Amino acid sequence: MDIIHTTVAVGKYLISPLIRHTDDGDFAASVSIRSGQGRSMHDRVMRFTPRFDSHAQAQRYATEQGLGWVRERTRSRVVVA
Repeated sequence: MDIIHTTVAVGKYLISPLIRHTDDGDFAASVSIRSGQGRSMHDRVMRFTPRFDSHAQAQRYATEQGLGWVRERTRSRVVVA
């Protein structure tokens, strides 16, 4: 099993797509979304059911899902006066 990841920093969040080559020959995608530091650090990991033909497709999907999660969280915090 190989897990290859790259990270994307967005504000206080660190998005890390985690891609695994499965025994069936396809690719599985997960994403880690980390925020905070030290004792206040929080790490959310989401695993996805779609399988992909390539590492690049799985990485793109995981990154998009992580960015979408961050957008939803930051959008709800914006207060319009």
